[in-house]
Amino acid sequence: MDFLKSIMIAASGLHAQSGRMRVISENIANADSTAREPGGDPYRRQIPSFRSRFDQEVEANLVEMGRVLPDKSEFRVQYDPGNPAADDKGYVKLPNVNNLTEITDLQQAQRSYQANLNVITATRSMVSKTLEILKV
Repeated sequence: MDFLKSIMIAASGLHAQSGRMRVISENIANADSTAREPGGDPYRRQIPSFRSRFDQEVEANLVEMGRVLPDKSEFRVQYDPGNPAADDKGYVKLPNVNNLTEITDLQQAQRSYQANLNVITATRSMVSKTLEILKV
């Protein structure tokens, strides 16, 4: 097995999961934001996607962040006539971000990130042990 190929594949996974965590962080940060103008739309939840890319140099399929797509689900609505973002009827649109969903997605991203990191650590250990054997 090619050690460099293993490290490159795992590194692409690290990079992709890092991007996923960034998008999730943006969703969580904007979960309670409102529109700038009365009756306007607030922050819309973003959904990261991934795609496979064949790397000619490494001769392996690597993963990378694809497009970040907007979540088309409905906004939450709350009655708050005193809010500057309220419409004519006193309702304020709130982002379609569910913190429980975001935390679950974040945990999955962290586990995937850790798994890729473990692959790199194990590969480095194998390379080190191989070099020790070759010294003898």
